[in-house]
Amino acid sequence: MKDFELSRRRFVIAGVAIAVIVVYVIRLFFLQILSDDYKRNADSNAFLKKVEFPSRGNISDRNGKLLVYNQPSYDIMVVMNEEKGRLDTTEFCRTLNITEDYFRRRMRDIKDKTKNPGYSKYTQQLFMSQLSDQEFSVFQEKSYRFPGFYIQKRSIRQYEYPYAGLLLGDVAEVSPSDIKTDSYYQPGDYIGKVGIERSYEEDLRGTKGVQMLLRDAHGRIQGSYQNGELDTQPIPGKDLTLSIDIELQALGERLMEGKLGAIVAIEPSTGEVLCMVSSPSYDPHVMIGRQRGKNHAALSRDPLKPLLNRAIMGQYPPGSTFKTSQALTFLTEHIIDQNTAYPCYRGFIHAGMKVGCHGHGSPLSLVPAIGTSCNGFFCWGLYHMLTNKKYGTLTNAMNTWRDYMVSMGFGYKLGIDLPGEKRGMIPNGDFYDHAFKGSWNALGVISISIGQGEVTLTPLQIANLAATIANRGFFYTPHVVKRIQDQPMDATYTTPRYTKASKEAYQLVVEGMRRAVTGGTCRRANRSDYAVCGKTGTAQNRGRDHSAFMGFAPMENPQIAVAVYVENGGFGATYGVPIGALIMEQYIKGELSPSSAAQASSIQHQHISYGKTDR
Repeated sequence: MKDFELSRRRFVIAGVAIAVIVVYVIRLFFLQILSDDYKRNADSNAFLKKVEFPSRGNISDRNGKLLVYNQPSYDIMVVMNEEKGRLDTTEFCRTLNITEDYFRRRMRDIKDKTKNPGYSKYTQQLFMSQLSDQEFSVFQEKSYRFPGFYIQKRSIRQYEYPYAGLLLGDVAEVSPSDIKTDSYYQPGDYIGKVGIERSYEEDLRGTKGVQMLLRDAHGRIQGSYQNGELDTQPIPGKDLTLSIDIELQALGERLMEGKLGAIVAIEPSTGEVLCMVSSPSYDPHVMIGRQRGKNHAALSRDPLKPLLNRAIMGQYPPGSTFKTSQALTFLTEHIIDQNTAYPCYRGFIHAGMKVGCHGHGSPLSLVPAIGTSCNGFFCWGLYHMLTNKKYGTLTNAMNTWRDYMVSMGFGYKLGIDLPGEKRGMIPNGDFYDHAFKGSWNALGVISISIGQGEVTLTPLQIANLAATIANRGFFYTPHVVKRIQDQPMDATYTTPRYTKASKEAYQLVVEGMRRAVTGGTCRRANRSDYAVCGKTGTAQNRGRDHSAFMGFAPMENPQIAVAVYVENGGFGATYGVPIGALIMEQYIKGELSPSSAAQASSIQHQHISYGKTDR
């Protein structure tokens, strides 16, 4: 019995010993094989992996004028495992002209993984960005006294012109969501935030390089490891050539001073955007340096919303510019022909419904109806389409109308190569069935025929309508990048998109738009040296009407299509027509005549009072 007890204790002790050994083996396996904590610690003592940032691609306009380039900048990086509280905080803060409170707060933020998800105490973390040359020189002289802190040379954006801020966009430090979305980025990296900088980020940013530096036992840099054999060189970002003409952009921004609205000009034969003005805007230089956050916050609080790109985000009633799309639809659907005439007794009057119009001859056929912008004609056209028995039901007729509008680029995003584009609004039969609980008729929606009611478009879509008419039935997806260095353009921007309307219908609409310039609502755009085609729009609004214009020139072989939209600008002829005419002249002739330059100066100094607004 005694031998049995002894034997059992021996087995228990042996089992405990084996268990302890197994635990140690598992722990050693985890530490040496599965975990890289010790390897990282050892590597951080022996090496410093210094990231080499690539130069970001330059951006030029269509004529080769440099718009955006790079200038040197310096960041201060910190490796927490090296700093370890050995820093003379007072001297460090005095050198950088910061407070000790700021220092402590910044160090806490770096270690906070909710704010800095990529944090590691073994790798360089951004402490302060974008030091000036003077700040860099002062810090560099004393850097040996600040263990764990390093200078990282990189570049920041610089702008040649004070224009196109919303279009070009800007570059700023990555957010936690940027880091989570793309493993390329680490805390302290920069990324395009809006505009071209955002939509072409992957082309512009390039590829990072890494320099392996060897440390001694005291952590001092001894030079490149293995003579740099393991280093990788950064690959610069690709240069972009925009379709924008910066001189045309500058003129557009001057003409829109003191006004809310947008100008968009397109080359019809390519879909290239020649200028894109949103007013108010801002000088892109304010988005450079450590004051960017403060300036951005001020712009975001501005009630006139200078950060809103109205050219692609503003959703407005198109007013009478929309009548051209109605003419194309009615003609192609054989609701009317070129000889169809409708009465206009100061407007459309039927079954107790009246939509007013200005005084002109009556009845009118299509071409003079476009020339005089007759509301009655287009209301009658839509009424006869929606009540035509060939569609079977009102909903089917409405959906047929909707299909034409969608084919012309309305109701959905066009797909421009800029972030934030809005789709506007084109109603269909189901929309009205739901809105009116199945009880609606043609008269109840008649205002959409003249670009009012539920219809909204962006200025980009209105300009694209002008380009489509200029092309007599097709358009290219509008785009602001003309060329990417060493890379073909996406087929999206080189493939024509055809509408449902007939070429014959487009030809009649072109004649109507020409009539508007020679003897109708667009007379202020008429010229003797090239033929302009245009269409005004006076869009009703809760306050003063919006002033709109769209047109193209020359009539044959068009070079430019343009849309102008001035909020609360009154009649289309007040601001829309003269601004559009000046934009066309500048592009076609290369400069403004002395009389046109004087007119441009006058318009530039005509400001519209908006007062307090929540736009």
